[in-house]
Amino acid sequence: MAAWGVGYAAFGAACALSGTPLFGTAVGPDWALVVVGSAAAAAGAAAGPGRPRPVLRRALWLLCGLAGAGAFGLLMDVITLLLAQGVDSGPVAAQHALAAVGAGLLAVAARSGAPARVSASASASARASAAAPDRAAGPAGASRAVRLAAVAGSSAFVPYIAMKLFWASGGTFAGLSGADLRAAAERNGASGLWLTLDSWGLDPTALLALLGVFLLQGLVRPWGQVFPGWTPGLAGRPVPRWLPLAPAVLGAATLAPYGVVGLGWTVLAAAGVVEVPRGDFPTPADTLLVARIGLGAFAVYGVALAVAARSYWRRTA
Repeated sequence: MAAWGVGYAAFGAACALSGTPLFGTAVGPDWALVVVGSAAAAAGAAAGPGRPRPVLRRALWLLCGLAGAGAFGLLMDVITLLLAQGVDSGPVAAQHALAAVGAGLLAVAARSGAPARVSASASASARASAAAPDRAAGPAGASRAVRLAAVAGSSAFVPYIAMKLFWASGGTFAGLSGADLRAAAERNGASGLWLTLDSWGLDPTALLALLGVFLLQGLVRPWGQVFPGWTPGLAGRPVPRWLPLAPAVLGAATLAPYGVVGLGWTVLAAAGVVEVPRGDFPTPADTLLVARIGLGAFAVYGVALAVAARSYWRRTA
């Protein structure tokens, strides 16, 4: 962790001194990386082996939160890299990746030496095993409330997926046709994969949304804790908890604030407080309609993903 802190501080200083803005258009905020990195390096050197002192542990969690905030946008970078064969800014994407790594290291350091906690589901499984020792306890699903949150998060993507697939099939919605969107994608440098899928009537973002729904349901169902039968050599074995939790935490940390803040913007835009950029749409009303569908899906799904990830973390501890 100390090495990460030194590297993160050096990266921030290099960007600030070279005039490379990482947050907006000014280089001043770049120095925040120096502060966070230096503090993390000092905390790492002070922590040493064993469980950190309470004050130090709180400082580590604070730095973890700051690093996590700095990683905001990493999911968008990954999607852009996969589907557009590039990112908007290499240094900004590198900062997102470094911050995400640091958040993970700081969380591990803050939890180091913490006493193991038995989750409610684990206690229930232990009691069931004691009562009926001849039956093997299987993985436990989430509570009814968490499952309902997952249903809400999955359902929120239905209008978004339908809209995207309708466009990909050549339909016209909100004053924009599928051909218009394809032309805009080509102008913006979409990858060959994106254009190929679109030509087959499959919008790549709709496919990613379906993968997101699969992840969300796996977090709340027992089958999300074991490898399925179509994984040779792994079928029936426990899934490493980091495998679903890593994309879940990344997705929740990105989509929840993006969607919630975005929905707030649509309210202000509808009230005329802020101007609505038309973009490729013929009218501001069309822009707002599509924004509500997309941002509403991101907001509800992102919050549900955070709830499901927390449940999964507790049940698999």
